Amino acid sequence: MNARKFLKSFRYAVEGILTAAMEQNLRFHILSAVIVVLAGLLTGLSTTEWFMITIVIALVIGAELFNSAIERVVDLASPEIHPLAKQAKDIAAGAVLVFAVASVIIGLLIFLPKWF
Repeated sequence: MNARKFLKSFRYAVEGILTAAMEQNLRFHILSAVIVVLAGLLTGLSTTEWFMITIVIALVIGAELFNSAIERVVDLASPEIHPLAKQAKDIAAGAVLVFAVASVIIGLLIFLPKWF
């Protein structure tokens, strides 16, 4: 294994995250994650609850990164408006929405019993 290539792959991955972070939706998810982590610190979550919160945050942000990648590939492959290109982008955005809604439900299940 070439260590230099391996380390470069991390740099490329970070560049990808930073590129996607320019988008409003990813910034919203990151801000939401920061708020949830702060709420978790103030609430005193268990190890299991932190595990679930961490997984949910990673899934939502990961889904948003995939969505951003799909949007760029679709734009490259179909620069003009095309119904299938729109459907591909809408489906990818829908996947992010599914993860985001599930994360809100999981957050409510974790936090509400501790707060009320």
